[in-house]
Amino acid sequence: MALVDYHSKGKIGYITLNRPEKLNAFSDAVSAELADALHSLNDDNIAEVGILSGNGRAFCSGADVKQRQLRPKEEIEKLGQVAGREGALWAPAIFRASKSKPLIAAVHGYAYGVGLKMALYSDLLVASKGCKFQVTEVPRGINGVPFWTMLCQLGLGAFANDVCITGRTWLAEEAFEIGMVNRLAEPGKHMEEAESLAAAIIENPPLAVRAVVEARRRALEEGEVKSYGIRPRGLHLSEDFRESARAFVEKRKPEFHGR
Repeated sequence: MALVDYHSKGKIGYITLNRPEKLNAFSDAVSAELADALHSLNDDNIAEVGILSGNGRAFCSGADVKQRQLRPKEEIEKLGQVAGREGALWAPAIFRASKSKPLIAAVHGYAYGVGLKMALYSDLLVASKGCKFQVTEVPRGINGVPFWTMLCQLGLGAFANDVCITGRTWLAEEAFEIGMVNRLAEPGKHMEEAESLAAAIIENPPLAVRAVVEARRRALEEGEVKSYGIRPRGLHLSEDFRESARAFVEKRKPEFHGR
């Protein structure tokens, strides 16, 4: 069974995370298949808009902690990051897409960590009421700087400071109120709202739409490059990071010592 499904209907391409038993937790394999699905959208000669969603009870609960964050320390040190090489494949498939087709994230349940990143990378964001967001990288002891940068680019500096320093969760209702979310949907209606938004986009000349999308993604990528350039080094090798990952798996409160 595919971990990420792609199919199209009319001028809409549907990309669906398909690991519902794990709340679509993001593994290296999911990343590789998501990259393939994004390439499929780009190469689809009919689809003009993509909708990214999650199967089951959540959009994405974040990284697969066991698979990614509990790798042997030696492997993480060799990789230079928590994600494996396959784990970094999906983002370039958005930034470097030759046709820059607009991507709508339709989220529900949870959009944590990398799930939040997928939502913010998307060009438009539809969220079901009650959906929860979190920069889980902060309580897990790893790099939350890219989230801070993306939220600041949306003009949400004070909010970015709040959620990236406290690591708190926030609801779709709050996200809509501050302008992080473009459309707020009734529970269970996020796909319908996303399709309505896609239909409005399709009414426009596709090349003009793609020009805006491409400009947005270039600015977003520049912010990403800067955020990784100024990030603190070595967090993925810290004792606090390892403790947070173990505590999550063992379902206990972590004990941090700042090292």
